[in-house]
Amino acid sequence: MWAFGHVGFHTESREAGRPERMGTVLEVKIKRANKVYKEGEVLSGVVVVMSKDTVQHQGIFLTMEGSVNLQLSAKSVGVFEAFYNSVKPIQIMSSTVEMVKPGKLPSGKTEIPFEFPLTVKGNKVLYETYHGVFVNIQYTLRCDMKRSLLAKDLTKSCEFIIHSLPQKAKLTPSPVDFTITPETLQNVKERASLPRFVIRGHLDSTNCVITRPLTGELLVETSEVAIKSIELQLVRVETCGCAEGYARDATEIQNIQIAEGDVCRGLPIPIYMVFPRLFTCPTLETTNFKVEFEINVVVILHDDHLITENFPLKLCRI
Repeated sequence: MWAFGHVGFHTESREAGRPERMGTVLEVKIKRANKVYKEGEVLSGVVVVMSKDTVQHQGIFLTMEGSVNLQLSAKSVGVFEAFYNSVKPIQIMSSTVEMVKPGKLPSGKTEIPFEFPLTVKGNKVLYETYHGVFVNIQYTLRCDMKRSLLAKDLTKSCEFIIHSLPQKAKLTPSPVDFTITPETLQNVKERASLPRFVIRGHLDSTNCVITRPLTGELLVETSEVAIKSIELQLVRVETCGCAEGYARDATEIQNIQIAEGDVCRGLPIPIYMVFPRLFTCPTLETTNFKVEFEINVVVILHDDHLITENFPLKLCRI
């Protein structure tokens, strides 16, 4: 159920020191400053209409939508023709209500309150908000003020953020120790031509809580050539698919340099990376799409040799 304050709208005259505005201004304001909600909570706020004159309108409507938008990468286009039917937006929620019936609003500022519970019907799931490259999960409120033929309709949108419910299962830490040498590297053609090096380290856990940083340590034991830089690269792996096949694409989210120049041998270097809001979400696997994450430890040598060690991560919210 949606609830609105249809009576006793709060109005303010523009005479109270407010500068004059041209035309009519429409705004959607969400009560919570961070705009973050969970399933089962009540989303509330106000629609604000400001005008220096009386506003004639044909109804004010509020639409709440949530959807998953899937996109194909350039390398997948044409390979899976069947995708064009399956890679359609997945609707999570959609509802439109009339907040105010056709009529007039007084000059000045009018606030129309609204609230509604965040629930989904049937087998729908409120996935966490996520802004990716090939997968986008987004929730919006859109307010439309219908006007007469001579006046243009007004529209204003506002995104709100959904965080998934905490997982019930207890998170088990999964520490990883690693040693990188020329022999451990994958996909190397001329291994004998590589300079000799030994790099050791550990990640405190590859099962990660999304609100806590990824931590660990790295140590260069030996290296025949000088080191130029050591970096941490966070990667999203997005999979879109159907029964006919899957398109899997990895793209960089962020890259953090943890050491610059030819570091001291045997000196522990801390690994510390905060997961960025909106560009990461708890690891997600559904019938039509998957969102997974990996971390690359990248060591760049002075001859521009790139040494990379990859670790899959599992992100969760507790």
